[in-house]
Amino acid sequence: MTRRPGAGPGGEPAVGSPRWDPQQYARFSAPRSRPFGDLLARVGAQEPRLVVDVGCGSGELTRSLARRWPGARVRGVDSSPEMVAAAAAGAPPGDGVQFAEGRAEDVDASGVDVLVSNAVLQWVPGHLELLRRWAEQLPAGGWLAFQVPSNFAAPSHRLLRELAASPPWRHRLAGVLRGTESVAAPGEYLELLLGAGLEADVWQTEYQHVLAGPDPVLEWVRGTALRPVLQALDAASAAEFERECGALLREAYPARPWGTPLPFLRTFAVSRRP
Repeated sequence: MTRRPGAGPGGEPAVGSPRWDPQQYARFSAPRSRPFGDLLARVGAQEPRLVVDVGCGSGELTRSLARRWPGARVRGVDSSPEMVAAAAAGAPPGDGVQFAEGRAEDVDASGVDVLVSNAVLQWVPGHLELLRRWAEQLPAGGWLAFQVPSNFAAPSHRLLRELAASPPWRHRLAGVLRGTESVAAPGEYLELLLGAGLEADVWQTEYQHVLAGPDPVLEWVRGTALRPVLQALDAASAAEFERECGALLREAYPARPWGTPLPFLRTFAVSRRP
């Protein structure tokens, strides 16, 4: 999605709603989109009537759901007005996909045949309770599929937190970033889904992305984890923070002749109520 619903987590400030930039987020659309396809490949729904994408972002992946299930009503929900506007603007006439602004916490899974959440729940505080509610609301035969990044201990996120906690930044950035508590371990998701009476398949994949261009890892986090930090600072301070962050990331992710490798671990879960 992109500004994944909820306020507070995974790099989101505890207060306020940092804006999402659809163009910045789309700079790495191919590697960001691949997990969505890997997630949906395990969903075996045949003829769902209602499909909901929680955290639809700019809508391209949501529209792929309508192509897969042409007989279904497909709805995309996102908490970012910028993303919803981009999704609505990019919708082909008559494709039947509906986009609306809304929080993940306010989505009701009752009557939903396929509920998808791609890289959203790390932004939602207490998302385990939200998952438990969705699982309980899911009708017989309904599917719940989600994916969350699990790389909060990686240098791309750890160095960002360490820099934000150092002088002179800590007094201006206190409480802006969260860490590994943003997501749960795979076993916790499995226990939650099975405990709710669902059949469940939970796994992890570490992608080895190869990024092109100067400072590509900085550009990557600029569209996600770095976003709330930059919006919490004035322009001059934001530029200085980016400069310091970029130097740390270049050292942690050295460029090679063929590009800059970025390992990225993600957790997937696909479940179904019998």
